Amino acid sequence: MVLRISFQGELGAYSHQACVETRPDLDPMPCRTFEDAIEAVRTGAAELAMLPVENSTYGRVADIHSLLPGSGLHIVAEAFVRVHINLLVIPGTPLERIERAMSHTVLLGQCKNFLGTHGIHRIAGADTAGSARQVAEAGDPTLAALAGELAGEIYGLETLARHIEDQDTNTTRFLLMSREADRDRRGEHGMITSFVFRVRNIPAALYKAMGGFATNGVNMTKLESYMVGGNFTATQFYADVEGHPDDPSLARALEELDYFTDSLKILGTYPADPRRH
Repeated sequence: MVLRISFQGELGAYSHQACVETRPDLDPMPCRTFEDAIEAVRTGAAELAMLPVENSTYGRVADIHSLLPGSGLHIVAEAFVRVHINLLVIPGTPLERIERAMSHTVLLGQCKNFLGTHGIHRIAGADTAGSARQVAEAGDPTLAALAGELAGEIYGLETLARHIEDQDTNTTRFLLMSREADRDRRGEHGMITSFVFRVRNIPAALYKAMGGFATNGVNMTKLESYMVGGNFTATQFYADVEGHPDDPSLARALEELDYFTDSLKILGTYPADPRRH
């Protein structure tokens, strides 16, 4: 039986790279949307889903946090993947012939220095791997793609310039989602617990809800808010904290949080990736 890991995008995307680096034992399964990648795990077509949640340069990935609570899946791991951007061209093309570069808008904005220096115009593509495929199919030596080297290997393009991103720390954090929770594991580099909550409609509710983490010495590494159902008054919060719910300090903090919330849902407890620190 072939076991698969689903991801959004085409073969050669950075999510595909994350699958290869993190779970090389599973066959990558490209999906059109994040919802499709999640559904593949729900239906059993895939064992895990690889979902990007934030990038160190660009910020959080739109839509992901709102999809997690209703996905029916559990976070079982995280992965930090270094995003190297490369100039991919038709084999044998010299740099001076390149007039345009195609990629996802986000990547185009992360290579401004290189593109500006060489007078290369930017063209927005649907995604990184798709841009590489289009460049390969077009066969136009004046057109290049900005993508990972994996995309170049898959679509037969030559890497003309490596690691041209403006920020040399460009990293994307991914979450691995599964049908089953795995809370018994303990990571060598600590544990992370992710959850979503909505505060009660009382004065200073968020301040009071967060107090339990401070008084119990629990480190909160992420707290983000987003609207629910397009309603300005319905705000949901997503949080990552260090620790396991069975740890006395985190158990007390979550108990206090529950008192000030209308809803609280733990999305997963999983080992911290060593590249987090």
